[in-house]
Amino acid sequence: MRKLIVFVSFLMLACQANKVAQQQEFDLKTARQQEKAGWASVPSILERIKVPIFQDKVFNIKDFGGVADGKTDNKKVFERAIKACNESGGGKVLVPKGNYIVNGAIHLLSNTNLHLEKEAVIRFGTNPQDYLPAVKVRWEGTVCYNYSPLIYAYQQENLAITGEGLLDGQTEGTWSLWKKDNNGKNQDNDKKILRQMGNDLIPEDKRVFGENHYLRPSLIEFYECKNILLEGFTAKSSPFWTIHPVFSKNLTIRNLTIRKGTTNDDGIDPDSCEDVLIENCDIDTDDDPIAIKAGRDNDAWGRKGTQNVIVRNCKFKSNVGNAFCIGSEMSGGVQNVFVENCVTSDTPNGINFKCNLDRGGSIKNIFVRNMTFENCKNIGILFQMDYHSYRGGNYPPDFQQFYLNNLQFKKVGKIGMKIVGVEAKHIKNVLLSNVKIEQMPQSEEIKFADNILISKQK
Repeated sequence: MRKLIVFVSFLMLACQANKVAQQQEFDLKTARQQEKAGWASVPSILERIKVPIFQDKVFNIKDFGGVADGKTDNKKVFERAIKACNESGGGKVLVPKGNYIVNGAIHLLSNTNLHLEKEAVIRFGTNPQDYLPAVKVRWEGTVCYNYSPLIYAYQQENLAITGEGLLDGQTEGTWSLWKKDNNGKNQDNDKKILRQMGNDLIPEDKRVFGENHYLRPSLIEFYECKNILLEGFTAKSSPFWTIHPVFSKNLTIRNLTIRKGTTNDDGIDPDSCEDVLIENCDIDTDDDPIAIKAGRDNDAWGRKGTQNVIVRNCKFKSNVGNAFCIGSEMSGGVQNVFVENCVTSDTPNGINFKCNLDRGGSIKNIFVRNMTFENCKNIGILFQMDYHSYRGGNYPPDFQQFYLNNLQFKKVGKIGMKIVGVEAKHIKNVLLSNVKIEQMPQSEEIKFADNILISKQK
């Protein structure tokens, strides 16, 4: 038996070595074959992504005491309606037309569809005490306990938020102040403490923030959930990342309108998620409209990464971010991402694959096609390993197998494409086909990169 195990191990090593050798062959013909095969895998991913189905039962919040006068606190109302829905086996928690104040978080339970009718508005109160006790979240890539996200679910399944209504986080002049000086009451110190805890692998139950701390909550965060539908509504004024599913599986996010909050108000950030469809969304944020993530630094190395994400038919605009990006928190690994048929108006950068040398992890098997960019203030296509907040590590990530096809830029302010790795870990195997930039001061900067293929042919 021992000889058999040794022989099998040797055979596996030989196969791995052969696979590596094959991967090193990245000529134009091979790259196009790989690109074709990648896109051909999308239907099988879509087959696994299914929207949840709910019982035909309606739980109207007005039947539970809901008052839409813009003054009365409806937090307990939502709690009662959601509990009743869950205990009856599920259905629709209906929010009729009107202005509902909710002083505190809405926690969803399994088999619940929170449905906002047209002209229904949920405005969240801004007293931090109302978002306690602290719940388990991932804050900027590090797991901890913090103020509850405004809408939150933990280890639930078959969840939805639907309808044509509005979710308003009301961050302006409240949560937004925690990013700034604010007489010392800001997130800077807490952020440093949390990152050190992640670095030192402090047990999660010891990483407790919340009361007397200043880490802003997300608007929507589903943690370790599955079978999720987010459809039709408008979200605005998020205190932090707007839609942030974490360690979750089987997500459909479609036909959303997302508008600005404050700094770090990313639109949609799938974080260590699997089988995700994002389509037909209109996102105008201060920061990144869509950022694919997988945790920060060594706190994420032993955790799940992100894979099988499809983004299509979306509109992007951003003040300080990128139209589409992966990172900078990507330490658990991101792979099998497909982006197509999206339109961007104004952003500092077009597409950005970003990290720094603290991160480790990998970004690989990324497919982007058929995108247009009206105005990129800085860089059209950016691969970078020098993203800010570097803490002195030496764990260069692995960037490989990128396929970018038919990207049209009207104007780029600085550099058309910048692909810069590090000496210890080159970026490798990048196919750029039919990339057209009408106006740019500098066409490209490529350094510490191997097998960068630029082709005008399809």
